[in-house]
Amino acid sequence: MERKRGVLMEMRKMQAWRRLCLVMVLLMVGQGEGQLAENFYSSSCPNVEAIVKQEVSTKFSQTFTTIPATLRLFFHDCFVEGCDASVLISSPNGDAEKDSDDNLSLAGDGFDTVIKAKQSVEAACPGIVSCADILALAARDVVVLAGGPSFSVELGRRDGLISQASRVAGNLPEPSFDLDQLNSMFARHNLSQLDMIALSGAHTVGFSHCSRFANRLYSFSSSSQVDPSLDSDYAKQLMSGCPQNVDPSIAIDMDPVTPRTFDNEYYQNLVAGKGLFTSDEALFSDPSSQPTVTDFANSPGEFNGAFITAMRKLGRVGVKTGDQGEIRKDCTAFNS
Repeated sequence: MERKRGVLMEMRKMQAWRRLCLVMVLLMVGQGEGQLAENFYSSSCPNVEAIVKQEVSTKFSQTFTTIPATLRLFFHDCFVEGCDASVLISSPNGDAEKDSDDNLSLAGDGFDTVIKAKQSVEAACPGIVSCADILALAARDVVVLAGGPSFSVELGRRDGLISQASRVAGNLPEPSFDLDQLNSMFARHNLSQLDMIALSGAHTVGFSHCSRFANRLYSFSSSSQVDPSLDSDYAKQLMSGCPQNVDPSIAIDMDPVTPRTFDNEYYQNLVAGKGLFTSDEALFSDPSSQPTVTDFANSPGEFNGAFITAMRKLGRVGVKTGDQGEIRKDCTAFNS
């Protein structure tokens, strides 16, 4: 009898110990996942959002390119190494993330926007706010400046310690991707098909170099020089702006209707056969994604809500928090 009691006591102790271990694991996981917060700087730098907004607005007043350049910079940063401002690093050897072939088309105005915002934030709160958080705030602010929806930005990211051109290839969506390829790449970052379609709506502002879609105009297939999914009038418009052997620096608006407004026109263009890239056209031509495109085309509210959700999810990709990374003094250089 005594022996049975002893065995029962030991079993209860083991069960209690397992419960305690489980609680400790859950707490540790919670610390790793829960360090981003909208009010992260409420005590240490309470005016950070106002400071960043002012700098972004000033830059926008100088050039509209600030809008698409900053938004694209955020996407490219988060998809490589996570949202850690690694794309901002400059290397004297030309081997940083920004030097990769896939990032050479990033407009300088995006970099300039974040760098100037960081300088102003440093003047008010030295050594407190990461470049990664400033980029996330600036991405939200440019959406609002272009007429898009406002949303709260989670903060608390730290700046990454790795920025290598060799780590970029294969980690950014290509204009030739089909739906499966897009879904696969976004799924790596816990982003759903709905998130991917919503984030693609960023193509409602900005521009692209002709080389990124020239194959759809001049060498699509052996049976058709022009991609037959393109609206014929739109194809002629593209040929006019991007003749064969055009200067590689020439670029055209991705949204031919309202290129300076963040709206749902992008999806209306897809329905009308006016998607610039193969990866745009695939969203409407594929039966599994077509209903979402149609919903967004018909309802600005549906698109705005999905875009906000997707941007917040994107902002959590690969973040460094706690004692990871650093708070860069200069966004273009590691502290060391």
